[in-house]
Amino acid sequence: MKLLQDKVAIITGATRGIGRGIALKFAEQGANVAFTYMSSAQKALELEEELKALGVKAKGYHSDAAEYAAAEALVNDVVAEFGTLHIVVNNAGITKDGLLMRMSEEQWDAVIHTNLKSVFNLTKAAIKPMLKNRYGAFVNMSSVVGGSGNAGQANYAASKAGIEGFTKSVAQELGSRNIRSNAIAPGFIETEMTAELSDDVKGKWIEGIPMKRGGTPEDVANATVFLASDMAAYVNGQVLNVCGGMRT
Repeated sequence: MKLLQDKVAIITGATRGIGRGIALKFAEQGANVAFTYMSSAQKALELEEELKALGVKAKGYHSDAAEYAAAEALVNDVVAEFGTLHIVVNNAGITKDGLLMRMSEEQWDAVIHTNLKSVFNLTKAAIKPMLKNRYGAFVNMSSVVGGSGNAGQANYAASKAGIEGFTKSVAQELGSRNIRSNAIAPGFIETEMTAELSDDVKGKWIEGIPMKRGGTPEDVANATVFLASDMAAYVNGQVLNVCGGMRT
């Protein structure tokens, strides 16, 4: 029996990096996957076909979860198409780095809006079908910098710290309805984004990791499968660090 057999999941920001890794791992474990994307329709179509080839139902939605009405419409469309909803993975996020003294209001607002407000929007929209099922699992993507902070990332760190507080509050509100809420805090994960960094910068990151390597999208995806599955039926309101020991 696959860990997510016949479950219906929404994964935001799934056409690259960690989100793509999660979508593929969910499909391997039997979940039917609805995913969102913002930019490349071609990449979305390619992912859709890859997921279907794994024997599950899959559909990509061009949707901005940072917009409240769009998040509501997405959940309604997914429930209409897939019949129900069991799991939401709030993965979509952006960075607009810069030292605080040079950070513009636009840089601050954009990151908080996309990273934090999107989690509120989609979580709120998904509660109704989960209450109907008396079953649900939210997995929200935080970051190690949500706990430690990081120079040049005050906006990003604040958004991720906010996600962790939000996750724990939702866990307390909905736990009695058999709806769980947990977060994952990845460390340095090797994705298309980090591939653009110089070897020197990457080397300094890896130097500070006890395991002496960067993580992979699959490392994060495996943890996400666990938290979304019934193997984590008594895990609620937690932040799971997937960081090779960077954050303890």
